[in-house]
Amino acid sequence: MEPSAEEFMREAVALARANVKAGGRPFGALLVRDGRVIARAVNEVNQTKDPTAHAELLAIRRASQSLGSASLSGCIIYASGHPCPMCLAAMHLCGIQGAYFAYTNEEGEAFGLSTAPIYAQLARGPQAQSIALRPLRPSDEHGLYEEWKRQQG
Repeated sequence: MEPSAEEFMREAVALARANVKAGGRPFGALLVRDGRVIARAVNEVNQTKDPTAHAELLAIRRASQSLGSASLSGCIIYASGHPCPMCLAAMHLCGIQGAYFAYTNEEGEAFGLSTAPIYAQLARGPQAQSIALRPLRPSDEHGLYEEWKRQQG
């Protein structure tokens, strides 16, 4: 019998709890396709000092390597916490079909675990955000994308 969505979520939360006990942050994720777990991961930011080592991103990386494809269409993510904008963007980029989370940004806010302020920044549009984003191309630079297209055959 195929595991239920709730069983997958229980496992994601159990991964997060085990990560807390090991000194990590309270986040775990499973990536599932056709009722089968393709990848499991926990947040490794504390362990690796890599701010992008979120459970969802690590699960995406592992699943892509395991499947030999950057496309994860048909996959679903089960995450212990509300995915941050970085993880959500990665889900869009690789074609994940859906995501479930156990704990909301509101629940994480009192613990410094909410990414709601980043979502608010992104809602402002690129030119109105706190990080200045400006185009700058050297005067003699051209053709990069055309070069890439030629290489694609």
